[in-house]
Amino acid sequence: MTGTTVHLAVYDTFADWEPGFATAHLTRHGHTVRTVGLTAEPVTTMGGLRVQPDLALRELSPEDSGLLVLTGASLWDTGETLAPFAGAARTFLDAGVPVAAICGATAGLAREGLLDDRPHTSAVPFYLAATGYAGGAHYVDTDAVTDPASASRGALVTAGPTEPVAFAREILGLLGVYGPEKLDAFHRLFHDSDPSAYEVLEG
Repeated sequence: MTGTTVHLAVYDTFADWEPGFATAHLTRHGHTVRTVGLTAEPVTTMGGLRVQPDLALRELSPEDSGLLVLTGASLWDTGETLAPFAGAARTFLDAGVPVAAICGATAGLAREGLLDDRPHTSAVPFYLAATGYAGGAHYVDTDAVTDPASASRGALVTAGPTEPVAFAREILGLLGVYGPEKLDAFHRLFHDSDPSAYEVLEG
């Protein structure tokens, strides 16, 4: 699948290193990445970068997107500021459009009830348990999880805060950027620093 528009949520304190592997390889393979803020006002990332959103959340529609990506941020755990993005994730999933969440964004989805009945992962089980969600039985202790789409909802990717490469691997597989062999090579190259994977990935 090429030519899809992927929407990356941006907000103050967002963990700017978490989506980089995914967005770089998506754009290399013909996808367009657009940033979405709560408003159109600039935000400042956790790394101190200033980002001007391409559009405001009120302008975002699942019909115009192939994926919504939510990264971690301090704000996920300090109030309801980012709750509208969890609400947007619900809208996307209900429309059959996939969502990918990493780090603190998984807690936002947990609070929204989106992890109550589907396989998922995060930092550690007790991090999500602190949200009061009902999905603990569906927690998977692994680097990243993709719960595939069904007739009633879109696919969901989740990952923990130390797994940006695995997060990207799942996204790139979900959108058909790489097949299984190249996905394995991608992970070996960028996670394990295995130079032999380069030829497979770029071949």
